[in-house]
Amino acid sequence: MPVAGIDIGSRTAKAVIMEGDKIISSHIGETILKGPDVGIKVLNEALKLAGMKLSDLESIMPTGYGRFQFVGGEKHVSEISCHARGVHWYFPTVRTIMDIGGQDSKAIKCDGDGRLTNFILNSKCAGGTGRFLEVIADILEVPVDKLGELSFSSRQNISFSTICVIFAKTEALNMLRDGVPKNDIVAGLHDSIAKVAASMLAQVSVEKDFSLTGGVAKNSGVVAKIKEKIGLEPLIAPDPQLIGAIGAALFAFDRLRRRRTA
Repeated sequence: MPVAGIDIGSRTAKAVIMEGDKIISSHIGETILKGPDVGIKVLNEALKLAGMKLSDLESIMPTGYGRFQFVGGEKHVSEISCHARGVHWYFPTVRTIMDIGGQDSKAIKCDGDGRLTNFILNSKCAGGTGRFLEVIADILEVPVDKLGELSFSSRQNISFSTICVIFAKTEALNMLRDGVPKNDIVAGLHDSIAKVAASMLAQVSVEKDFSLTGGVAKNSGVVAKIKEKIGLEPLIAPDPQLIGAIGAALFAFDRLRRRRTA
């Protein structure tokens, strides 16, 4: 019984098709300027990769910011619950999760069944998120996916006085004008993101095992800084950006089973 989970976030939309205990296919697409039907667009791409049609799916579960606009699926589930469920599917021992997305961050606690027990969100500011990385990468003229690698060659500690995207942008420009190497600026940026994450995790209490999710978890420099600050090696899924969609697909399975046994 194939099902799909769709996580429509602020910066990207993700679709995962699962059958049984296996991921059949997945796709990630940009949300920006893609319109309200971005969810079905990423789902169609995942279906194409799987060699399937929409009619082959027995259940579709939307989550994320755009879940309310998705038409034709199950009653939506929050992305926070989906991250807890998705991480539990990969790492059943995890109790603490840090999700760093495109424009917000979440510190999440779950129980031994992957059920959400507590969480906190960052402020409305996009500081410490993927957007923070994108803005500074643009200024430095460095691809976002190269920031992690670049930061490891840093030889001096640079601190940003703010995590506000607007003010940090100005600060980074001033550093460039003063001749501060790009690798040191990036390392300082990663340190700022890690400080935000560590502060949020302290509010929910970090337990071993601990996991990072979201697109920023693909940045090895940020991961290293968070590890340094909390003293734990994070468990990271093969693609941490898909965790919410995987959790949504698992919830779709649950709804389908309940209907069949009702």
